[in-house]
Amino acid sequence: MLMQTFSKFRKMEVNMKSLKELLNFKTNKKVRIAVACPEDYEVLSAIFEAYELDMGLFSLFGNVSKIKSIAQEIGKDIPSDFLLVDATDGQLACQLAVKAVSQGEAQILMKGLIDTSVILKEALNKEYGIRTDKILSHVMVCELPFLNRLVLLSDGAMIIDPSVPQLKEITMNAVELAKALGFARPKVAVLSAVEKINPKMPSTLKAQELRELWEKGEIPDCELYGPLAVDGALSLEAARIKKIESPVAGRADILIVPFIEVGNALYKGWMFGCSGPKSAGIIMGAKAPIVLTSRADSHEAKLYSIALAIKCL
Repeated sequence: MLMQTFSKFRKMEVNMKSLKELLNFKTNKKVRIAVACPEDYEVLSAIFEAYELDMGLFSLFGNVSKIKSIAQEIGKDIPSDFLLVDATDGQLACQLAVKAVSQGEAQILMKGLIDTSVILKEALNKEYGIRTDKILSHVMVCELPFLNRLVLLSDGAMIIDPSVPQLKEITMNAVELAKALGFARPKVAVLSAVEKINPKMPSTLKAQELRELWEKGEIPDCELYGPLAVDGALSLEAARIKKIESPVAGRADILIVPFIEVGNALYKGWMFGCSGPKSAGIIMGAKAPIVLTSRADSHEAKLYSIALAIKCL
């Protein structure tokens, strides 16, 4: 029997200020994470640390010889309660990991050293996948020292050029995750390069239409405004100078991007251009949490992403 859609999150009384708070969360549930292609130093480092923090157990689908070799390099023995399944072909590893989740043998799916498109193709498989009637969208939870708070960013990993109806669902997925992290009524900024509607800039038109849907009550449980440039969304001073009249301006909890390139570049700009940023990444809308981080992300980002997925059960 397939597990229920993970939309029923445990509620928190106050919104989180740092990702480290996720590591303090304890659950009485026995959680198992199915990892596709974990034969990577950073992935296995995160897995071992998560295990040592008693977050859950792991089923590893991949090249077992390489997994053992990297574990030895890290200086760790593979725990006896881990499940190792040899699959030297990446697509087969993803298929087996997805099936483990869809059949209830694991509660979380995690991407290792494999292209996102490969694991998502298996997750969306009509026969054994973990899709629902919801859109699948990626949400990054970013801890930015210059803001001293968390900001959610979506979608910089999956949907290339989302339509307005898709942006609506992307926004609702992000709001759902924000509420799980304690944001009672998250503030959503729909990004563009400017704050004025320009027919020659499709992103401003998307933002305008999304805002109209929000005004009609079709995107509940949040405050939404757009178009907003990044500075107008995150900086109170910039919002004041630009004279933007919105409770979202300068205080955004969620940034919704018009195209995948915007979200991807913004996230990687933060991670590689800022001092001390932290992040976690998860796919929303499936029957189970999907941990999905960049292959270039640190083991810390992967650890936080595992913790975020467990929090979402």
